[in-house]
Amino acid sequence: MASTEKKTLYTADATAIGGRSGHVRSATGIIDLDMSVPEGLGGKKGATNPEELFAAGYSSCFQQALLVIAQRAGDKLDPQTEVKCSVSLFQEGEGYGLSAVLDIDLKAFDKDKTINMVRQAHKICPYSVGTRGNMEVELRVQGEAIPVEAEENAGVAEKGGVQ
Repeated sequence: MASTEKKTLYTADATAIGGRSGHVRSATGIIDLDMSVPEGLGGKKGATNPEELFAAGYSSCFQQALLVIAQRAGDKLDPQTEVKCSVSLFQEGEGYGLSAVLDIDLKAFDKDKTINMVRQAHKICPYSVGTRGNMEVELRVQGEAIPVEAEENAGVAEKGGVQ
C-alpha cells in the first residue's frame, strides 16, 4: 500500500480568554463571541458555548462530505437537505466528555440510498475522522438511528477527503 503525503489545506486560528465564561475570537475576526456555561447549567443568555460551536462546525462539515459523496456518484443533493448535529457534554467520574448525534434528511433519496450516502460521508468527513475512536457519534436518518459497524468508527479516512 502506497503511503500518501499529508498536505495541510487550511489552518484556522482562534483565541479564548476566560474559559467558558470568557470570550473567543477567530484570527479573521468573523467569530467574536462571548462564551458561557450552557444556560441550562447556570450560564448566561446571549452567549454561546464550545458544544454549540462544535455542533455548528460538525453539521456544516458533514453536509459538505455529503455533497462530495453525491457529486462522486453523479447525484445532486436537494437544496433543503439538512444535517442536524446535537453535541452532548457529559460527566463520567472525574472527567468530562462529548458525544454527538448527526440526524440527516436528504429529502430526495430513498432510505437505503440515504443510509449508504451517510455512511460514506462519515468515512470522509474531517470531524468524523477526527473524533473516530475518541467520541461516540450516532448516525440517524430522519430521526431513526442507523446501525454503524465497529469498523466505521475506527481507523482513518479512506483516500479522498472533503474539499
